[in-house]
Amino acid sequence: MSDATPAAGDGTSTDFDAMTRDIAEVPAVEVIVTVAVNLMSAAAVKLGLTEEGDQHKDLDEARKLVHALAGLLDASTTEISSFHAAPLRDGLKSLQLAFREASVVADEPGQGPGEKYTGPVFG
Repeated sequence: MSDATPAAGDGTSTDFDAMTRDIAEVPAVEVIVTVAVNLMSAAAVKLGLTEEGDQHKDLDEARKLVHALAGLLDASTTEISSFHAAPLRDGLKSLQLAFREASVVADEPGQGPGEKYTGPVFG
């Protein structure tokens, strides 16, 4: 990010107004699901589950992302339908299991990323 103030007439204000109008039309469930999918994707990359594998692997970062995903899903349980929630919970469990498998030092049951919200995850 830059400290520079946008010059007058550069379209920044218009772009922000358009973004605000666009986001105003999106249902909250879609925003929640989109954020969850983005967290899942980022966690998968940090777990080394992409084609590049270990190139981007960072278990400390993956832990944070999986934990945030679990918190989001826990907090939004009553807000999103089972239709949306079930595949997200399945994805979360898969990420938690992948984290457990990738870890050199295993977390105690219930202490892995997101298990504060989901309870212990077993394969």
